[in-house]
Amino acid sequence: MPLLPSSLWVYLSATPLFWLTATLVVWLLANAAARRANGHPLVNPVLISVIVIGMGLTLGGVAYPAYFEGAQFIHFLLGPATVALAVPLVRQIKLVVANLLPMLAALAAGSITAVLSVLALGSLFGFPDALTVSMAPKSSTAGVAMAISKGLGGDPGLTAVFVILTGITGAVVVTGLMNRMRITDYAARGFAAGLASHGIGTARAFQVDPVAGLFAGIAMALNALVTALIVPLFL
Repeated sequence: MPLLPSSLWVYLSATPLFWLTATLVVWLLANAAARRANGHPLVNPVLISVIVIGMGLTLGGVAYPAYFEGAQFIHFLLGPATVALAVPLVRQIKLVVANLLPMLAALAAGSITAVLSVLALGSLFGFPDALTVSMAPKSSTAGVAMAISKGLGGDPGLTAVFVILTGITGAVVVTGLMNRMRITDYAARGFAAGLASHGIGTARAFQVDPVAGLFAGIAMALNALVTALIVPLFL
């Protein structure tokens, strides 16, 4: 940023197309780095992109609303991308039906554990109620989590931070954790990733295996629904 003349930087930073282009370029470079690292969990393209874009905004003194004017076009594509998860679902419908009961059991256990673990931490460390509420829906998708938090008196902005941190953490540790636990079934691995780490975990699952990505997408969608139902019951 400092290499640019101040007047040119002021002009570019106020242009939505600049931040849209910057986001796409950073993502492509991060994705290329992940491929060169053979998909190593620590070289996560989402994590790299968040760090690089965040540093750019900080060093350039750019407010998030100015950045989002350009990034909103990518944000809009989240809807079509989520709907597109139905394509592998249709192609693998027999496999999904065969695993329906295990998925429902894992969904109940995972969703409840995600919420109760926050309540346990809050009680142990004396978190303020607003912080506990903001953290509780961290394993669901950002839109659902922020709506839950706002409705229960939490801070939606803080909730978004916890959601992103949860997703990135899950995407980084899931492969190594599953290997250590000797879980080789990609349906189980993917469902766990999507349930705990929503969209970011699902993206990581698709990088590893199409079946893992499919079940991660299913878990992400189901957990968003279940979390919206159970969080108000516990808080």
